[in-house]
Formats: sequence, structure tokens, C-alpha cells
Amino acid sequence: MNQSSGAGGLAVHDTGKLPDPLYGPAFSSYSAEEVAWLLKDLSAVELEAPLEEREEAIQHEGAHYAESLPIEYQPSPEYQALFHAALETSADRIAHAVGVVTDTLVAERGKDIVLVSLARAGTPVGVLMRRWAQRAHGLTLPHFAVSIVRGRGIDTTALRWLGREFDPSRIVFVDGWTGKGAITRELSDALDLTAETTGMRFDPELAVLADPGSCVRTYGTRDDFLIPSACLNSTVSGLVSRTVLRDDLIGPDEFHGAKFYAELAGSDVSGLFLDTVAGRFDAVAEDVARDQPVLAASDRSPTWEGRRAVERIGAEYDIDNINLIKPGVGETTRVLLRRVPWQILARKGVGAELDHVRMLAEQRGVAVNEIDDLPYSCVGLVKPGFRREGNDA
Repeated sequence: MNQSSGAGGLAVHDTGKLPDPLYGPAFSSYSAEEVAWLLKDLSAVELEAPLEEREEAIQHEGAHYAESLPIEYQPSPEYQALFHAALETSADRIAHAVGVVTDTLVAERGKDIVLVSLARAGTPVGVLMRRWAQRAHGLTLPHFAVSIVRGRGIDTTALRWLGREFDPSRIVFVDGWTGKGAITRELSDALDLTAETTGMRFDPELAVLADPGSCVRTYGTRDDFLIPSACLNSTVSGLVSRTVLRDDLIGPDEFHGAKFYAELAGSDVSGLFLDTVAGRFDAVAEDVARDQPVLAASDRSPTWEGRRAVERIGAEYDIDNINLIKPGVGETTRVLLRRVPWQILARKGVGAELDHVRMLAEQRGVAVNEIDDLPYSCVGLVKPGFRREGNDA
């Protein structure tokens, strides 16, 4: 590690004591070699609230989604079977996308990159990219997970820690997929502010496995297909919750927080997901070697097509707050698992890839409407103006 990170580093700026990373198995079911978590352990804090209570607080009481946690969804045997079937059918496709995005990064950013995944959806992808780099290039890339919160920015304490340990130019931020580009913009704005206030200049370019919203230029694919790690919550993400940011829990020199659900170990498929996809690396290696240079040489400029589609949907369905429109199969799944869904829009002709969405929608009593002219496989709409039954305040 680079303790005197040189130009752009924070060693000269940061004299305060910073917290230490968390590692598995004490925090998360991932091994310590796979990822270090720049998070505060809030496992002992009661943070969960019922879905309907959270939704009402977010929409009407000024609550922020990062101030509490949804109760972890425990899948039925039928839903678990769908996850396993989806993993089996999509593993080659995911492995190919992992190879393409990792090779693109190594070619364009060098062999000494540091992977920094956005917890938690980005973290399984970061682990897979690290494994690909090891297999294909003999590289042992450092990998850290950090929190970014829509409307609040990226964890500045984590950035200080990274800037102390590494030259910021080596840092590559990694996420699972793009939706309408909210996190892409959040990251860019936060890093601009960091550069202005600290002198640390991190590259704001986000690397993702899938970019259906056409929001970034470094991606494995722009297809909107099911990444099975979106099907579940903590049980496919190292048993770690989504991140939490609350003033009474997180001090100015502390990382954002998260919980480790060790009690869910019996349902954990995090390792199975990683091992299944990594087990396909050899099978897709030739295709990656053929396809990655073609993609790298193409025009990868973001078109923001997804953002425009979301704005059209907002106008058509009279939704003023576009944060209630969640595009893409991953975001739609999240709506069904931890928000109060209103309806699901599915592109005509999309078949088995949306089986889990249809099952969850049926369980929640939500209509799935097939429409034309959708750049995503599906879009989830959170119920606007939701209030709990009998609560008209």
C-alpha cells in the first residue's frame, strides 16, 4: 500500500485517526482476501422497519431510505428454485460480461488498479472482477467496498482512507448495473466536491457489469438481463445489509454503517453465486478475447437513453418524482422486495428472464403490464403517495 500516496494522495492532508476496514468472516461471509469493507458494523442495532411503514416515512415524513433497513425478504422454496435456475442459465453471460469489463479496465487503466465496489450490489461484481483479473492476468487486485447514498453522496471518510493508502488515480469504482443513472451522477458530483475540498482527484468513471441505461462508458454489456445477485438481498451479498447513514449512529470520522446478518448463514448463497460464475470463466475466455477489443474500439459514449425513457414514463403515468420509477430488471426486483410496488412494466416478448419478477408481483398482488418501446426488460413503479391503510394523516 502506498502510505505516501504522492500527487493527489491525502497523506499530507489527513492527520486524524481513521477507522479500520472490516473483514470476513467476522463481518460478511466473504473471505478477507476477496474484499475489505470500509463500513461501520451496526449489527447490534435494531434498524429494520416494515415495508409499508418505511414507504410512508420516505414519501411523506422526509425520511431518507438510508436511515433504516427493510426487513430481509426470506424467499419461498419456489423463489429459491427460480434463483438457482436463473443462475444456471445466466452464468455464462455474467462471466462474459465480467471478463469484458475487467479486461477493458486493465487495458485502459493499467495493472495496478484498485477495485472499489459500491456496497452492496457492486460488491459481488467486484469480487468476480478480482477473480477474473487473477485468472486472466495473474493480478492480485485490492478490493474494497464503500457506501454511496443517493442524495447524500459517497462516504467521505472512506475516500480519506483510500486517499491515504493509495494514489487516487488507481481507484476504479465498480457497481452492478445502471438504472436511470442516479448513482452515476451522484458519484461524479461527490468526487468533484472531494477534489475541490481536499485536492484528491479520483476518476469518477463508474465501471459496471451491465449498463442498460447507457449511463457509463465502461461496462460488460448494455443488455438488460437478469443478474441473479439482484434476485435476493443479503443472502447473495455476503450476508451484509444495504448501507445506513444516520447522524446518531455515524460520527464525522466514521464509515457509513451496515449490518452483518450472521443468523442467515443457513440461507447464504453468496459463495455459490461467485463460484458458479467463476466456474464459467474458462468456457468464455475465447469469446471475451474476441469481443472485448471490438467493444473497446467502439463508440461507448453514454446516450442516457434510459433516463429519457424514465422521464417519458413519468409523464405518461403522472409520476412527478422519478425516484419512484425503477428501471431495469435489477431495480424492478428491488421494488418488489423492499418497496411498495404500484405496477410493473415489462417489454413485450421478454420471457423466462422475468419469471422471478412475475412470481414476486403475483405474491405482492401487483399487475405486470406488457408494453412496447421499452429500452429495459422491465420497469418497477413504486406506488406514488402511498399511505398505510387507515392512516390518512
